[in-house]
Amino acid sequence: MNNVKTKFNIRDLENLSGIKAHTIRIWEKRYNILEPMRTETNIRFYDIENLQKLLNISTLHNFGYKISAISKMPEEKLPVMVKEILSNKSMSNHVLNNFKLSMMNFDQVLFLNTYNAILQEKSFREIFYDFFIPLLTEIGVLWQTNTITPAHEHFISFLIKQKLASNLEKLLLDPPKKTDRTYILYLPHGEIHDLGLMFINYELALNGYKSIFLGESVPLDSLKQVKNYFDKVTFVTYVTVEPAMDQINDYIKSLMTELVNDDTTNLYIFGHNIQFIKSELLNNNVTLFQSISDFGNSL
Repeated sequence: MNNVKTKFNIRDLENLSGIKAHTIRIWEKRYNILEPMRTETNIRFYDIENLQKLLNISTLHNFGYKISAISKMPEEKLPVMVKEILSNKSMSNHVLNNFKLSMMNFDQVLFLNTYNAILQEKSFREIFYDFFIPLLTEIGVLWQTNTITPAHEHFISFLIKQKLASNLEKLLLDPPKKTDRTYILYLPHGEIHDLGLMFINYELALNGYKSIFLGESVPLDSLKQVKNYFDKVTFVTYVTVEPAMDQINDYIKSLMTELVNDDTTNLYIFGHNIQFIKSELLNNNVTLFQSISDFGNSL
């Protein structure tokens, strides 16, 4: 399951580049832009070099270059032109391909160079909303369609987490200005997808709120103990895969009984599995957020 994927079919190319398979076939036949290979059973496939070339072509095409002109360019010129476009501040909508290339090639340098280039015109918060969230959303689809492997997902997620951690550390050098309420961020037992929770922590720090990040797989008893240290608490959690859909409402019942049982305690819940929470179990102190941007806009 964790083997690195190096062979792609045309649907993989469509999923990764956003270019329809029909269009890729036309470009391939008319302009000879790709060189597919064949298995021993005569099934066509593409290697990582073909993928990289197509992503570069996609960027150039989106930026106004005609495919007929691109096809006549020396192959080694394509990544150079993409790099030049990346240095142009007017092209910020075209960096996702570079991040995907970084992921597919496990190329940390390309990720960092791309990130540093757009950092010249955008704040980290803007980069996260404009690029990282769409990238992570697309990665989820690519993983489900078996276009990428878990290794690819872990690689790019770790690089994003590194940027989150370094930018958060800068904010935490200054004491919080809003201390009347403490936000306690945690993931339920078995839940390990902490990137979204990390960014919520960044948003809170950016807006001057006091927060405590507990991380993944925190038991309910630990939350009860932490609550005793503060007068007003808002618990913030993600339910992406755990608790599962058939267990989520029992978990919510426990939270309501053990934690959200007074007028000063609030609960914010994010993640895929909020769709399975029964509204009748909640009270006015509980808020379900459909996205991080909804939360960010509420601060």
